[in-house]
Amino acid sequence: MGITKLADLIRSAAPGAISHKDISHYTGKVIALDTSIVVNQFRAATPSLSPLTGLFFRTLTFLEHDIKPVFVLDGKPPDEKAAVLEKRAEAAGWSSPKRTGKASSQTEDCHQLLKFMGVPVIKAPGDAEALCAQLVREGTVDAVASEDMDTLPFGANTLIRQLNASKDGEVVEFSLPKLLEKLQISHQEFVDLCILLGCDYCDKIAGLGPKRALKLIQTHRTIESVVLNVNRKTHPVPLSWKYKEARKIFLDAPQTVAPELNWTEPDEESLVRFLCHMKRVKEDRIRHRMVRFRQTRDSRREEREKDRAAGRSRQTRMEDFFRVTRKRDHPVETAVTLSSNTKRPKSK
Repeated sequence: MGITKLADLIRSAAPGAISHKDISHYTGKVIALDTSIVVNQFRAATPSLSPLTGLFFRTLTFLEHDIKPVFVLDGKPPDEKAAVLEKRAEAAGWSSPKRTGKASSQTEDCHQLLKFMGVPVIKAPGDAEALCAQLVREGTVDAVASEDMDTLPFGANTLIRQLNASKDGEVVEFSLPKLLEKLQISHQEFVDLCILLGCDYCDKIAGLGPKRALKLIQTHRTIESVVLNVNRKTHPVPLSWKYKEARKIFLDAPQTVAPELNWTEPDEESLVRFLCHMKRVKEDRIRHRMVRFRQTRDSRREEREKDRAAGRSRQTRMEDFFRVTRKRDHPVETAVTLSSNTKRPKSK
């Protein structure tokens, strides 16, 4: 669900926080993605096909543009999210979701596929959105790409939507600092606004629309003050409302140390064995797409080289693309589960 109608509210109340760009703008950028959202997009769009195929094609599209994807897997969700997860499972006709944090078979398949594609995979200690936001705040990645708006209240400075390279499509970028400036509220007040709008972690005040919720926060600054000033007959406050727990989830998500990130060339033969021999995807389809991937990527690199030589733009060199980020004395495997209590090392 994300944050109910937040994108619409930003478009009407703070349009200056939104910019529209071409996917080529993100060439050379490191982008974090919530893996479950990407998978669920393909599951909804093409229910008869394996979402692994969609994940394969989407990841190649990023790599063709020399975008450096970092995929984040969900860990154990907060207990406050249980009701939302149950509703989603029921609506989709799935069995009740497991909330132990143990990876499902599909998650393991995604992890294996992405490993063969040569891109980093990180398992979060909790919701993937929270870790994606942390990676942006710390500068480990440049932005989060997600169709959900949750990463903004988690503190992601830059959120990208529609990063799919569709023809005539534009990527939509949301800037959290510009948003807070335009709305004249703090990040904590913005979190309270998102809770009033409706989030995954608690109920909301019934009948309270986005514009009214924003006005109440701008006037009263906290949910506690809003509750004292709202008309409870027209906007009844939920009984045993767990807004404080939701606020804590957004503001006090576990702080973790990001592992070393690196990207390598896709392993075509391993991809064919995995997708074709094990998952029954047609081999011709995978081989043809890999050929087109290499041709398209090389062509774009040549074009950027010509532009760079002519002084028109910055070139993303092959050695720059595959460089390791956040070098350390002891490399950390990129597919590890992150500890929630480890302090970040001081920069040298």
